[in-house]
Amino acid sequence: MASPNQEAAEAALRAAEARFIANNPLSKAQQDLAVGAFPGGNTRTLLHTSPFPLCMKQGKDAYVWDVDGHKYVDFVGELTAGLLGHSHPTIHRTLLSTLSDTGLSLGATTAHEHTLAALLCARFRLDRVRMTSSGTEANLHALAGARHLTGRRRVVVFSGGYHGAVLSFPGGKPAANTVDARDFVVVPRYNDVSLAREVIKRTEDLAAVLVEPMQGAGGCIVGTREFLHGVRRAAGEKGVVFILDEVMTSRLAPGGLGSQMGLEPDLVTLGKYLGGGLAFGAFGGREEVMRVYDPRVEGALAHSGTFNNNTLVVRAGAAVLRDVYTAEVCVAFNERGEGFRERLRLAAKGSRLSVTGWGSLIGLHFTEDGMQEISCGEDLKGKERLDMRDLFWFEMLEAGFWTTRRGLIAMILGTPDDELDRFVEVVRGFLEKHRHTMMVGQ
Repeated sequence: MASPNQEAAEAALRAAEARFIANNPLSKAQQDLAVGAFPGGNTRTLLHTSPFPLCMKQGKDAYVWDVDGHKYVDFVGELTAGLLGHSHPTIHRTLLSTLSDTGLSLGATTAHEHTLAALLCARFRLDRVRMTSSGTEANLHALAGARHLTGRRRVVVFSGGYHGAVLSFPGGKPAANTVDARDFVVVPRYNDVSLAREVIKRTEDLAAVLVEPMQGAGGCIVGTREFLHGVRRAAGEKGVVFILDEVMTSRLAPGGLGSQMGLEPDLVTLGKYLGGGLAFGAFGGREEVMRVYDPRVEGALAHSGTFNNNTLVVRAGAAVLRDVYTAEVCVAFNERGEGFRERLRLAAKGSRLSVTGWGSLIGLHFTEDGMQEISCGEDLKGKERLDMRDLFWFEMLEAGFWTTRRGLIAMILGTPDDELDRFVEVVRGFLEKHRHTMMVGQ
């Protein structure tokens, strides 16, 4: 039997959904057309939302507009890839000059790809690097390299980990579409160093340990120094390749979040914003590990990909690191994000909303008891209030904020301070409006 608290939340949610349907007829019409070509009207599962997804028409700077004419502050940030916003002038100029002066994929090596590779190596302390078209590919090739180097197959990962479209481990097991699912051993809890060390030690035929320094898709849950260094030591003691997935977190510190934690991984995987908004990924690390991909060495692994070195992305990527998201800009931006997150945390004090994250990446969680310490996804099991999460999403749209329904906020570099201030006030007003539902103890 539902409690009065739940009944009130469900009534508010039904009303918010009805307003959403009434306010977005053209998005609904586009969804009705799309189902004739896509299964479910969708080609990217994450972007599907019930009762139908919003259809966006345009993005400019830190804003997006939907087909019904509503303007939103973009807090989706293309799931961390849209760090620079929409049509950043430096990237725009770089892409136009590439089209005019260089051309697209030339079917050959170019000096431009080395320029980006050298910048990546310097920024992320890599001896050697290889580029791909996505973070998913970067992780797949890093794993293939580790397996080739060690001659072993199995990989230790962590519950809640997401390493790409076909490499995710929600709820302590591989997702249904995970490739080579039987080769993965999932540690049941992130941030549990003793459990991680035990699993690594006992796993036979182990080639690698793959971990995020902060679980991005898993709710912006940050790994502790003790945990990450303990996992790194256990991998070294076992003689396996330690792979740090920084596809999302490389934006959080000049050398990535791992460098901020003092980690020294064997391999690092990268992606997202480093392509300037274009499809991009990379993996790199110690020379003796990356040598498995050296085509001059007999028996080396092949690493193909038509667009690995396409001129648009390598020139855009170089502009990102050299001219836009410099080390100094990175530090200042993430300090700004820390301040924004702290203000959200204070606004949510005493409520069922809790705030996680690091720097410019923020996770929002609604739980029955308003827990403030979340060390892994298992802490949330049986406690999440999805009705409150969904109500929040609908009402933030009404206030002009485009957020992910699951609660990830990926800040965009050029978001005005007054919009950040307004969001904090809107969140505070939302919690007050629904205080009998949202406040702990009500």
